[in-house]
Amino acid sequence: MTIMETEITKKSFGRYVPDVVRVLLGLMFTVFGLNGFLQFMPAPKEMPQPVMNFLGALMSTHMMGFISGVQLLAGVLLLLNLFVPLALTLLAPLLVGILFFHASLAPESIAPGIVVTVMELYLAWAYRGAFRPMLAMKVRPT
Repeated sequence: MTIMETEITKKSFGRYVPDVVRVLLGLMFTVFGLNGFLQFMPAPKEMPQPVMNFLGALMSTHMMGFISGVQLLAGVLLLLNLFVPLALTLLAPLLVGILFFHASLAPESIAPGIVVTVMELYLAWAYRGAFRPMLAMKVRPT
């Protein structure tokens, strides 16, 4: 293989990475969003009392339905490759909540939250052009 062929191969593989990460992230949030409504994945049998209190508060205030709906919407948008920057923006506060939940209440299970956050940050970097206008210091209304 020549140097030119090697460079083309490297470039062609790299261009699929954002799509693979987008689809994986979309699948995860679609499944977990659906689970919030259909409960097809069983909850852990043993949970510490602070975790039960927190989840009980989310359920009693109907926030869990809202969170599941946002996860489902963002996951489907990512899977369909529609409004990807919007989907990433919708997921960002949920990921902050997931990380803080695990950091404070269930640190032993924080690894999946870190992986999903890294995927989100990678996609935000890959779509950084779409976020650039939002990060301008001064903007005039149109």
